[in-house]
Amino acid sequence: MTVTTPELLSWQEKQMEEIAQPSDADAALFGNRFVTQEVPTRKFPEAGMTAQDALRLVSEDLALEGDPARNLATFVTTWMEPEAQRIIAGNLHRNFIDHAEYPRTAEIEQRCIRMLADLFHAPGETVGARTQGSSEAIMLGALSLKWNWRKRRGQAEGSTPVPNLVFGGDVHVVWEKFCRYFDVEPRIVPLQPGKYTIGPEDVEPHLDENTIGVAAVLGTTFTGHRDDIVGINDLLLRIKSERDLDIPLHVDGASGGFVWPFLYPDSPWDFRLEQVRSINVSGHKFGLVYPGIGWLIFRERADLAEDLVFTENYLGKTDETFTLNFSTGSAMVLAQYYNLVRYGRAGYGYIMANMQTNAETLAEHLQSMGRFEIIGADQEQLPLVAFRLAGEQVYDEFDIAWQLAAERGWMVPAYTLPPNAQDVTIMRALVKETMSREHVDTLARDIEEACATLSKKGGAHESERKKMVTGPGH
Repeated sequence: MTVTTPELLSWQEKQMEEIAQPSDADAALFGNRFVTQEVPTRKFPEAGMTAQDALRLVSEDLALEGDPARNLATFVTTWMEPEAQRIIAGNLHRNFIDHAEYPRTAEIEQRCIRMLADLFHAPGETVGARTQGSSEAIMLGALSLKWNWRKRRGQAEGSTPVPNLVFGGDVHVVWEKFCRYFDVEPRIVPLQPGKYTIGPEDVEPHLDENTIGVAAVLGTTFTGHRDDIVGINDLLLRIKSERDLDIPLHVDGASGGFVWPFLYPDSPWDFRLEQVRSINVSGHKFGLVYPGIGWLIFRERADLAEDLVFTENYLGKTDETFTLNFSTGSAMVLAQYYNLVRYGRAGYGYIMANMQTNAETLAEHLQSMGRFEIIGADQEQLPLVAFRLAGEQVYDEFDIAWQLAAERGWMVPAYTLPPNAQDVTIMRALVKETMSREHVDTLARDIEEACATLSKKGGAHESERKKMVTGPGH
């Protein structure tokens, strides 16, 4: 018979407490002390922790994230070559804005600008800027449109009416942000069922003497197609001749600026068109660089409003600056230059053609199932598949997106289109550089199995669908 004494109970309780709350020495020897402790989430920590503990804490949190290789929603680059990663890692400490201290980085930025201007068929000497992404590039480009409009009117700030900017409902939300932040009236051309881009007939009714410009999209977030940029350019040339209104055209090439030159080299959309005065492109999308890097390229120096360029000498050298941000890392500028010289036209063309081939294969798989309608496969398009259910089913596109994520880990967004096509729901699978033919075939099988499962159980439960937030991605 075992006798339990108060002393023994006290010793047992102490042992259990030590197991539940291991000492720092135990944690260092056996593992992370936050396995059983609550991690800091609200209050600023009173004390720090070892580097190993901090690494484990963050790494274990991120283990709950989705797999970037299966994220077919994001346009943003999720893989770069090991050599590019070495350049990034070796320059994370270098502040790009310090041109006096890091002049070679500044020169590399200018090389990238000149190369992109050449890619976009700039007619002569040009100017541009690196940005954190296309959102900053669009803000800067649209600001220049506003300042140049003011100059054309020959009036000072405060004496002009509120200007307007014309764009379609297929744009990124940053265009509406610009209008709200910088006091510009947005004239948004609504989409229509079956028509998910805009053309000259949509734009013309919205133009007047207070229009600072028209924004056209090269590769929409929603379906991957482009606006009728040639038609809009021709409209603006006619208005310039007939009404003496010189309205510039800005091309939002966030996604398409690194695609069209290689997949559709004979399709004019860039500075080959006279009214195209500025172009933005995201290096961290099909430029194949990690976030964040974007570019703004002007047709010629006169298209950049002089009043938006500031001169500063904080760092021992007089520099001109045209940014919304100031300090930022050099790493992604250098990574962009790495990609430009690593791949060249031939390499980018090879990569884009591979992605397009796999996108076409996925579209063929989906078409053969007899369940889906492929949207605009016969048009110029980013390497993606936009599709929707054909006919009535007991499930919808949101159910398929949930089932794919829950069962197979695929992130394939489902979303409704902007007004007046808001009753149209579609899905979109982006085919990126790292998506192999085997991945395409596997995804197609998983989509078919998801549909079969949903047919049997009558769709996803409402409680399941509420767990998932969907959208077109970035």
